[in-house]
Amino acid sequence: MELEQEGLHEQFNQVIATQDKLAIREFLDEQNISDVAELINEHPDFEAQIMAGMSMHRASKVFKILDLSTQKEIIKELPSYKTAELLNELPADDRTDFLEELPKTAIRDLIKLMDPEERKITLSLLGYPEDSVGRLMTPDYVYVFPHNTVTEVFESIRKHAKNSETIDVIYVVDEHGELIDDIRIRDVILAAPEKRVDEVMDGRVVALNANDDQEHASQVFKMNNRVALPVTDDNNKLLGIVTIDDMLWVANEEFSEDMQKMGGTEALNEPYLDIPILKLFRKRAGWLIVLFLGEMLTATAMGYFEDEIAKAVVLALFVPLIISSGGNSGSQASTLIIQAMAIGEIKLADWWRVLRREISSGLLLGTVLGIIGFIRVAIWHSIAPGLYGPHWMLIGLTVGFSLIGVVLWGTLSGSMLPMLLKKLGADPAVSSAPFVATLVDVTGLIIYFSMAYLFLQGFLL
Repeated sequence: MELEQEGLHEQFNQVIATQDKLAIREFLDEQNISDVAELINEHPDFEAQIMAGMSMHRASKVFKILDLSTQKEIIKELPSYKTAELLNELPADDRTDFLEELPKTAIRDLIKLMDPEERKITLSLLGYPEDSVGRLMTPDYVYVFPHNTVTEVFESIRKHAKNSETIDVIYVVDEHGELIDDIRIRDVILAAPEKRVDEVMDGRVVALNANDDQEHASQVFKMNNRVALPVTDDNNKLLGIVTIDDMLWVANEEFSEDMQKMGGTEALNEPYLDIPILKLFRKRAGWLIVLFLGEMLTATAMGYFEDEIAKAVVLALFVPLIISSGGNSGSQASTLIIQAMAIGEIKLADWWRVLRREISSGLLLGTVLGIIGFIRVAIWHSIAPGLYGPHWMLIGLTVGFSLIGVVLWGTLSGSMLPMLLKKLGADPAVSSAPFVATLVDVTGLIIYFSMAYLFLQGFLL
C-alpha cells in the first residue's frame, strides 16, 4: 500500500511539473476521490491547482471529504469563478455545512457568487438552528403522487434523478406537498408497470422534523436501518431528505466532541494541529481552573481533619490510595454511562435500573479493593512490625471499609451525574472523568476519616 502511495505521489510530481492542464486533468480524473484528497493533504502548495484541474463534479466530491482548514485555504486561493462553480456544484447540505463554519462576512461574500436558485436553497438551510436536521438536508430528491403508475414513476426518475443525492427511496406526496409515504426503489422495480403508487405503498414512513436535533436523527437512522429519511416541517410538508453519509459525519463529530468533553476540555471543532495556540489555551483553561478550584476543597477537607492526622500520621499514608480509587471508579462509571446514553442503550427512564446495577457493582468492586487494601496493610506489618504499630488490624479495617465506601460512592456519582445533567437539559459529556474524579476526591476524604473515627476512636484518635 505504501509503495502504491509513493508511486502516486511520484506520478503527480511528474505530471504537475509539465504544467499541461489537459494532462493534469486526465491524471486527476483517473484517481480515486480519496487518493486525490490524500494528494491535497500531502501537497498543500498545489491544493488549489488540484481542485481547479479536475472536473468540477469530481472536485466537489473531493472538497466535501477534506478537513475544514483545508477547505478554507482552497476557497481563499481559488479564483472567484472557480469558487462559484465549486459552491454551485456542492450538494446543498454539504455546502451549508461548510458555510456555517465561516464568519458572517465571508458567508455573505460567497453566497453572492452562487446561482440564484442555489443561493435561495442555501439561505433557506442556513435559516434552521445550528445542529438541526434542517442544516443537513438536501432539497434534491425524487417525489411522485399516489395516482402515478409505476411507468410514470420511472419517467420521473429519468427526468429528475440526475441531481438527486440518492434514488434508493422515492417519496410520495399529495397535491399540497405533504408527505404520505416513501417507497424503496426495489419495490418499484418489482411492481407491474400499470400498478399505481398507492397500491405499492405500505404506510410505514419514518420522517424527521427540520428542527430535530442531529443527534436524535442519528438515533432514528440507527433504529430504522435506512439509507435516507425524509425531512418535513411542522405541517408535514416535505422539505428535503437526509442521507446516511451525512449521519456518519454527524456521528464522527459528536464522538470527537464527547471525547474532548469527557477529557475535561471544551469541544475544539477544528483539527488539533490547526487550532491557534491561544484558542487551544482558552478551550482548556476554563475546565482546568474549575477542576483546580474543586481540588482546593480537598485541601480544605484535609485541613478540617488536621488534628486527626496529627494524632495518627499513619492515616495520611493512605490518602492518595483512597481518593484515587474513588476517582477511578467514578471515571469508569461516568464513561460507561455517557457512552451508553450516546448510542441509545440507556434512557432517563432507566435511572433506577442503572442505580441498582451500580450499587451492586460498587459493592463488589469496593469489596475486592478493600480486601486487597487490608492484605496490603497485613503484609507490610509482617515485613516491618513497627510500621503501623499495635493497632495495625484496625488500620487495615479502616482502609478496607473506606475503599468499599469510596468506590461505591464513586460509581454512584459517576453513573447518576450524567443522567442528572441530561434531565436538566445539559450535555451529559460535561460530567467528564476529571470532573467526577474531583467530586469524589473531596467526599472520599470525608468517608475515609469517618471510617477512621469509627474504628480508631479510643485507640489512636
